[in-house]
Formats: sequence, C-alpha cells, structure tokens
Amino acid sequence: MRARFPLLGLASAAGLLALTGCVPNAGTSGASHASLTVDSSATACAVSAAEAPAGSVRFTVTNSGDQVTEFYLLAEDGLRIVGEAENIGPGLSRNLVVQLAAGHYFTACKPGMTGDGIGKADFTVTESDAAPNL
Repeated sequence: MRARFPLLGLASAAGLLALTGCVPNAGTSGASHASLTVDSSATACAVSAAEAPAGSVRFTVTNSGDQVTEFYLLAEDGLRIVGEAENIGPGLSRNLVVQLAAGHYFTACKPGMTGDGIGKADFTVTESDAAPNL
C-alpha cells in the first residue's frame, strides 16, 4: 500500500506540470512596449513621462527614500487601482507591467505604505495600434 503514495505523488506532479504549459513572455510583433521610470522618495513620486502609447507599459519603480513604498496606477476616477507595485524597500526597484487602453489615469506613490499617498499626477495613454481590447 505504501508504494502507491510515491507513485501517486509523481503522477500528480507530472500532471500539474503538463497543465501549466509554457508561453513566451514576448509580446506580439509590432506591440508597443513603453518603458518609464518612477522615483519614489519620502517627499515625491516622479514619473519619467506623463503619457505613453496604449499597449504594454512598464513602470520601473525605484525607492530612493528610507521607508518601504508602493506605486499605484489609478483609473480615471482616481480611486480604482489599475496596477500596483508593493513592498519596495529602500534602495530597491520593482517593475510593474500593465496592458493599458487609451484613456486618462493617475499615478501616485505611498511611502511608508500608509495614508493617501503623495505625488498624485495625471497620466495619459494615447491611441496606438497595440491597444488592448478592454
């Protein structure tokens, strides 16, 4: 009876591996891949550009402050979170990659991960051939 458990575990692991599949991380040809930087400090949230083309947008968030921080991309209402990068320690960087449709958004940082955040700024996503169907 004991011999069945290792075989069952092996069969289960093989089945899970087959179900996960492999997909490339590269986008489709001609896709937009805007790359922006964000510097989050104790007093500012500086995004390298106020607009990007629709499609895949990468925000590389660097924490130059002395507290753990968060970065938010908010919807047009300024309340709904479209994307976020959390728990970015001092001196560290983290990427946030989002698929965005054309429209109006906001960016903000939250040093110390408490309160309403700082540096809330307008962010515009312009029309593009790589726009996602949202």
